[in-house]
Amino acid sequence: MEIEVVCQNKKAYHDYFIEETFEAGIMLMGTEVKSLRLGKANLKDSYARIKGEEIFLINTHISPYTQADSFKQIDPNRTRKLLLHKKEILKLIGTTRTKGFTLIPTKIYFKKGKAKVEVALAKGKSLYDKRETLKKKDVQREMAKAFRGKK
Repeated sequence: MEIEVVCQNKKAYHDYFIEETFEAGIMLMGTEVKSLRLGKANLKDSYARIKGEEIFLINTHISPYTQADSFKQIDPNRTRKLLLHKKEILKLIGTTRTKGFTLIPTKIYFKKGKAKVEVALAKGKSLYDKRETLKKKDVQREMAKAFRGKK
């Protein structure tokens, strides 16, 4: 199975504890697929919101396709519907309402020619947690450097 990653939200792993991820389809219009194939997407400051029994991706920027007609241009930051199974949606509704989790998109990719979004069930980190994570990374980096030096 070949997966072609378009963009990733690396900041999500810094700002949130990722509990579980879900693969969702995304409803795109017209030339948005061509823009994604060129890698012109940005997940910074984007999130998913549940409205009724549907999930929508909000604030995701997909740049307009430059070779399309100017009158067919679509708003780059429009709200896009995510496609998940009903059981997954009901699970996400229950978890986000009771335990204080949020839905964060972590990456957009193509799988078997179809655009997919990886949505993570995440809980926000405090400033202390972020510092702790950075300290652990630094220690691991120093240990790896020390091991490389001994060989």
